[in-house]
Amino acid sequence: MAETAVGVPCWADVMLPDLAAGKRFYGALFGWTFDEDAEGADSYAPALLDGACAAALGQKTDGRMPTSWTQYLAAPDAVETAERIRAAGGVVITEPLEVGTAPAGILGIAADPGGAVFGFWQPRSFGGFEVRSRTGAYVWTEVYVREKHRVDAFYREVFGYGTADISEEGFDFLLWAPEGEAPDESNAVGGRCMITDAFAEEMPPHFLTYFMVEDCEQTVLLAQELGGRAVFPVENSQYGRFAVIADDQGATFAVLDPAPSGRES
Repeated sequence: MAETAVGVPCWADVMLPDLAAGKRFYGALFGWTFDEDAEGADSYAPALLDGACAAALGQKTDGRMPTSWTQYLAAPDAVETAERIRAAGGVVITEPLEVGTAPAGILGIAADPGGAVFGFWQPRSFGGFEVRSRTGAYVWTEVYVREKHRVDAFYREVFGYGTADISEEGFDFLLWAPEGEAPDESNAVGGRCMITDAFAEEMPPHFLTYFMVEDCEQTVLLAQELGGRAVFPVENSQYGRFAVIADDQGATFAVLDPAPSGRES
């Protein structure tokens, strides 16, 4: 298992009130199949793309839990990462705990100083994404915030990111690169974006997970046919065409068609 650099997005899962419905939605949208023989698959189903782990769908056990995607960041020492999170002004929601019988790894859930929730993952037998940056797989993540200064300092302190401000008029964005790597687009693993007036007033700070698709418009149409909806319609960017979608149970994610410029993450 190749070692993943600190802070690199390494896994994503979604907690849903109806796991079977989630399998139907994402299976049809991304071509995912599900490992029914995996440990605990009746409550936490690994999503496979050509046999490789692309993400996972989980069954909510408490109606008070959010119906949402969680982005996990690599942490070689989960206990130390939890301490760094607290020291930097964040909140540890779920203390590091071993999951899986092997175990698969050590998981923790936290919130940054602005309230955006993310996971951190110390791998043991399972490193995370087995496929990425291809159609139907994870490709990118960014955190949306309302107050950037404390949050920017938080992620630098906790994960050691090198950063580059690539803001343009009307677009405030900070690029993240792993510690020791040049903070440029060739090394980028994610970034921070501001919540502007274009967003609903009630929108909380959050991470947004992107999956790669071949045709953004067709994917949005298919999601709508499957009971989802477009949260933000298809737009152009220098990295391709993207849209934000809510699935048929309300969990929000993004899709990106990187053609023609393309982007590896």
